[in-house]
Amino acid sequence: MKMRCIAIDDEPLALRQVSGYIAKIPFLELVATFHSAVAAHEWLKENETDLIFVDINMPDMTGVEFVQSLDAKAMVIFTTAYAEYAIEGFKLSAIDYLLKPFGLKDITRASEKALSLYELLQLQEKREDQQESPVESAEEGVLSVHADRKTHLVKISNIVYLESAGEYVRLHLADGTQLVTLFRLKNMESELQSSQFMRVHRSYIINLSHISGYTKGKVFLSNDDYVPIGENYKEQFNAYVNSTQS
Repeated sequence: MKMRCIAIDDEPLALRQVSGYIAKIPFLELVATFHSAVAAHEWLKENETDLIFVDINMPDMTGVEFVQSLDAKAMVIFTTAYAEYAIEGFKLSAIDYLLKPFGLKDITRASEKALSLYELLQLQEKREDQQESPVESAEEGVLSVHADRKTHLVKISNIVYLESAGEYVRLHLADGTQLVTLFRLKNMESELQSSQFMRVHRSYIINLSHISGYTKGKVFLSNDDYVPIGENYKEQFNAYVNSTQS
């Protein structure tokens, strides 16, 4: 299985370097390279790709503007020399963010993430035909999750929180690991017991047993992380907190 990809960078040396790395990754097929996002945008009007490597800081059209303008949402890996763009890049649900200078090991690791999600997409299409799901219903406290090219048996009690990433859900587990599966958060919500999990934001569902504290607009979890509390979910969360204090 090969993923079709394109690379975009206004710096010729950087574009040659990333193209050379891609050539060494066996599951990638580089089908086109571009020195401008505008040219790549025109090419994508008539062609398709599975994965895009794109620099962020470019003239005429930045990498972020380019990704925002796309109709077909191919997977994206940002490459740039400016670390301050990382947060902006991840807001677009990018697969990864590579800070220049990066090596073959870095781009391979990022590409493997893309491959895992690509295979999940293929699995989803197959399962839709068979009316199956990449997340199997919970039985005896265990959830079967298809991620990283295999099925994981996840103890529901070990799920600290779930995070929406567009078409995907990222499960944050108590041991610090993360699993990304092709599934919408609202569908995942139906698989979990409402007495144990609560949606506190349009992008987050938390395991109530892992709450370690809270403050205005935030709930802290037992893995030293926190998630925001959305305005539309504050009343429900406050009601839960009040019920635990009565």
